[in-house]
Amino acid sequence: MNPRTATEAKKIAADLKKIAAKTKNTETVICPPFVYLPLLAPLVSANISLGAQNAFAEPLGAYTGEVSFAQLPQFNVDFVVVGHSERRAMGETDEIVNKKILAVANAGMSAILCVGEKVRDKQGDYFAAVRGQIVSALKNFSKKSLGRLVIAYEPVWAIGAGSAMKTGDIHEMFIFVKKVLREIYGLPGSDVRILYGGSVTSENISDIMTNGFVQGVLVGRDSLNAKNFAQIIRTVDETK
Repeated sequence: MNPRTATEAKKIAADLKKIAAKTKNTETVICPPFVYLPLLAPLVSANISLGAQNAFAEPLGAYTGEVSFAQLPQFNVDFVVVGHSERRAMGETDEIVNKKILAVANAGMSAILCVGEKVRDKQGDYFAAVRGQIVSALKNFSKKSLGRLVIAYEPVWAIGAGSAMKTGDIHEMFIFVKKVLREIYGLPGSDVRILYGGSVTSENISDIMTNGFVQGVLVGRDSLNAKNFAQIIRTVDETK
């Protein structure tokens, strides 16, 4: 639920659009609170897209307080974050995530599926936890829709921790996610972009991209600082 005002949101987005316009290999997606989507819709361009932080799985109906996936395209929304750890903490189940991801893709938007373990145990059970989230979320998700899927690996324990997880571990999970996609769809899953999220900053982004071998990042706190976010965008573009 940041930033606090529409003026702040517009200023951050305008600054980022200038930076994004100079990138050659990177797509920047801004996912503001719902109330700012109409304000930021005109800023959408070839290099910068708009995303929603969530969406309800039903197109219309008596669901007070929810925002339908069907209401989002009118505001130039191309992406929807699904299954964020904070949503899961509020009770969102794998079944709900699955309904949302299907609804988003069927509406012609791309789903950013968030997965990640709560704790990183020495026995490696976190691999099974992440695999379970992916398999459940992609139930009945067709192979032809993979171009509308982005997977963001965000280990819950690393969010807001002040430092990202080790890049070797990030790379290991990147390989594992690709393996799970092969198990489900019988192909490398090259159409699915895999991001890392969890204490991503302008200071560690180079290491994450270079040694973590991910295809992008899901930025939290530093996305509210236009200067830091701009540095992240530039670094990602140069690395790719």
